[in-house]
Amino acid sequence: MPELVIPRYRPKQGRERLHRSCAGHRAWVRRHDCSIRGCRLGPIECAHVRHGTDGGAGMKPSDKWTISLCQFHHSEQHRIGEVAFEERYSVNLKRLAIEFARRSPFRWRLGNA
Repeated sequence: MPELVIPRYRPKQGRERLHRSCAGHRAWVRRHDCSIRGCRLGPIECAHVRHGTDGGAGMKPSDKWTISLCQFHHSEQHRIGEVAFEERYSVNLKRLAIEFARRSPFRWRLGNA
């Protein structure tokens, strides 16, 4: 009798995996002013918060970790690093992203936001 071979297991993609990306949420975030108090520069970009979120080495965090930053501040966020950026502008990027996700009309697509 031939050996019984069990086919390769392919787990269903979980809710977190299915909703890492949400174009509607990103567009909604970009419709806000820059998250840095007093800044009225543009254009506004959807900036991902990386420190302490669900990203990994070479992997962008999911869209539930996004905030609105103007092009200048988004570039600065990457150039000086998030910790220095938070200190410079007295802002908590992770808490801000959580609030964006909580208020988003697309929050149900962002997993456990």
